Amino acid sequence: MRRHLRLVVPLALVALATGAGGATGPSSIAWQGWSDAVFEQAKREKKLVLLDLGAVWCHWCHVMDRETYGHARVAALVASHYVPVRVDQDARPDLSRRYEDYGWPATVVFDAEGREIVKLRGYVPARRMIAVLEEIIADPSPVVYRDRILEDADAADPGAASSLSPAVREELQRRYLATHDARLGGLVQPHKYLDWNTVEYGLLRAGQGQIKPRSMARQTLDGALNLIDPVWGGAYQYSTHGDWKHVHFEKIMQVQAESLRLYALAYLEFGDARYLRAAEAIHRYVKVFLASPDGVFYASQDADLVKGEHSAAYFALDDAGRRRLGIPAVDTRVYARENGWMITALATLGAATGKPAHVHEARVAAGWIIANRAMPGGGFRHDAEETGVGPYLDDTLAMGRAFLALHAATGERVWLDRAEAAARFIDQHFRNDGDRPGYVSTVRRGVLRPRPNVEENIALARFTNLLAHYAGEAQYRAIAEQAMRYLAIDDVALYRNTEPGILLGEAELRRAPTHLTVVGRKGDPDARALHRKALRVAGVYRRIEWWDRSEGPLRNPDVRYPELVRAAAYLCADGRCSLPAHTSEDLGRLADRTRRAGSKN
Repeated sequence: MRRHLRLVVPLALVALATGAGGATGPSSIAWQGWSDAVFEQAKREKKLVLLDLGAVWCHWCHVMDRETYGHARVAALVASHYVPVRVDQDARPDLSRRYEDYGWPATVVFDAEGREIVKLRGYVPARRMIAVLEEIIADPSPVVYRDRILEDADAADPGAASSLSPAVREELQRRYLATHDARLGGLVQPHKYLDWNTVEYGLLRAGQGQIKPRSMARQTLDGALNLIDPVWGGAYQYSTHGDWKHVHFEKIMQVQAESLRLYALAYLEFGDARYLRAAEAIHRYVKVFLASPDGVFYASQDADLVKGEHSAAYFALDDAGRRRLGIPAVDTRVYARENGWMITALATLGAATGKPAHVHEARVAAGWIIANRAMPGGGFRHDAEETGVGPYLDDTLAMGRAFLALHAATGERVWLDRAEAAARFIDQHFRNDGDRPGYVSTVRRGVLRPRPNVEENIALARFTNLLAHYAGEAQYRAIAEQAMRYLAIDDVALYRNTEPGILLGEAELRRAPTHLTVVGRKGDPDARALHRKALRVAGVYRRIEWWDRSEGPLRNPDVRYPELVRAAAYLCADGRCSLPAHTSEDLGRLADRTRRAGSKN
């Protein structure tokens, strides 16, 4: 019974006043960075470790710093019994991935051996924090949380299948449909946001002629248009109150990149000009506020003009009104991961619009990251200096996906070479220990044992599976299957209420992508026009190649193309190809016929 009280009492305190009878002000806590050394200190001083994992753009993190950690009683308890650690989650992808279900801010208390005792989600008022800290001091035994399921899930048989069981696949399909808000779109929950895997899975199925996923994807995309800032552009992260009208104002790079990419793909799929306008509005914002003079991209912009104060009135102003008051702070750190996300988005936008400028921006950012974040062997550092930490899977994975997107967008083989190098680096450095399935978030084996993350393994499975089709190398398919072996574990696949990204990854592994090849000289205007048209053929799972015979054979010559005098494009499947299309109009008609035929199967 006591353990049940431990779980319930702090939650009940949420309803009480945020204060605890003491003054608050700027935090006087002597925060440290995350390292194994803090656990050694905790052992010496017989203390616990308190991790405050937040974000520089996060409104409630600012409020908690002032109202909770600035409270005299909280500060005294921390100083006497805890080693305080503060981490910006954007700077530490390993910790961010591990605790992403708890923030931001996320509060985690460990014992000196690194065992998790308590994990708290979001803003914690001072009174609740005092109660939690005092109870942990009295009884530091760990609370068992549901995510304990994931702690040892990867200890499954290393020979386990890389595909879902029929029962789990059916259940994931049921949840995909059941968790959709039929009234407003998005997921059935208080927070409305553009769930990228859910929408992309809907786009995949819509392209196969499925009516329900098509309707679901469009309803969510329509609702999420409310998250686009009507003044500056850019995508807000989410809305509260179970609708799309109560937005929170932070603008973080992943939200910009993935929303931009999805609206570009949706425009290709549905031809709805609103989606293209949304993608271009996000791009406009990024260019103005998050692009550096070097053409590389910053991490985020704060939700608050004054940290800790709600900014709804500020964001209701027009451009001039906002600028008179000032601009919310921009985090100007340059991370490889965030740039990989945006490079992929820009390449996708360039495909949707046919505008070379978007691809040029992606190319410039990629060049900067290669020059300033690359590691020997094809990997990437997260930040400029990472002494004693990293590298992280997220960075090399994001850049590998970006390189593959640039290869499709340009037809240049150097990007395919770099995508392959990234995949090899990942396999060499991030493969799970002891033949356990999946890939882990960091190479560092510290107090916390690295473990696989669902989102990373979904993205890795999709990236390396597609790479295998481009490169014709079985080693990349093996990486995809290793990632899927983790995702196919029943406890992993069913951990969240819905996980359509796993369905998306498995669906792609089970079939070949839409394959379009342009054959013609890179300097031939007709070949360039065909390539632009090929990029505008709808689909989220595509292999697009441009073969200039003067460059030698394609990396994966799985199709034999006839020698013709004129540039031509082919749409291929199962080693067989269509008749050649010599104009973009012919290619468009061919793609439409193939799509209609496929939707009937």
